[in-house]
Amino acid sequence: MKGKPTSTSRAPGEPRSIGYLYVLPALAVYGLFLLYPFGQAVGLSFLHWDGLTRATSAGLDNYTALFTDPTLRAPFGHALILLVFYAALPVVIGLLLAATMSRIRVRGLTFFRTVLFLPQVLAMVVVGVAWRSILAPDGLLNDALRAVGLDGLARPWLGDDTWALPAVGVVGTWVMTGLCMVLFLAGAQRIPRELYEAARLDGAGAVREFFAVTLPGLRGEISVALTLTIIAGLRNFDLIYITTGGGPGNATSVPAYEVYHRAFELNEVGSAAAIGVALTVLIFALTVTVSRLVEGRRA
Repeated sequence: MKGKPTSTSRAPGEPRSIGYLYVLPALAVYGLFLLYPFGQAVGLSFLHWDGLTRATSAGLDNYTALFTDPTLRAPFGHALILLVFYAALPVVIGLLLAATMSRIRVRGLTFFRTVLFLPQVLAMVVVGVAWRSILAPDGLLNDALRAVGLDGLARPWLGDDTWALPAVGVVGTWVMTGLCMVLFLAGAQRIPRELYEAARLDGAGAVREFFAVTLPGLRGEISVALTLTIIAGLRNFDLIYITTGGGPGNATSVPAYEVYHRAFELNEVGSAAAIGVALTVLIFALTVTVSRLVEGRRA
């Protein structure tokens, strides 16, 4: 027969020092491969250094330039615009698709789900090469427009100052929508059927049912989807490098590409490090804000 716990009984995980020992190996790897390089990047951001000769102190010059130099501000503006395509549109489209698929019996649902998720399992290099071919002046998109008599809409999408950034953004939407849809479909299966039945007994239609039951029930999944898509949108490098190379001019340059451009092509290592640090802070601030706004009100 088990007796009552005494005042000297240890709670699970106590003493706390034993718990720290369990996380110590992971913390060591995290510190060695992430925190230490980040600390080095912070140190480099206060230097003028071309990567070869002796570095000199730059003070806050590299950070000041982020606010005063239009060529350094522009990539951050482009990244925020791309968040509409990488985060906002995929979440909205994913919610609509998930709500439709969970409400209406769709024949071949598994096939459609697989097709929509397929971009997530493709290497971004493959995605970039394929879409560069589709959006080329003599590519599939322009051929289709000319075939239906819309010759005036045909253009070099990736070489147009106005359309290059939205064209890259559309590719991001195509890649991220499947991920959001799968997250929302999994979350929708956890919502009790009784809530839908109660809403229908109250006379709720499809739209009211979506906003009263589905949307609140998917709050956690929306937070995860926004976090993943925001990070993917802000650290976007490979797609820009393959499709536009930051051009035309710097119309599609983003912070991650600018880090590469300045460090390895212009030999401005300090400026590149400052951009990288600012990008890290921006990602951290946005993801924490999204988590607080979406998840913080669940309690």
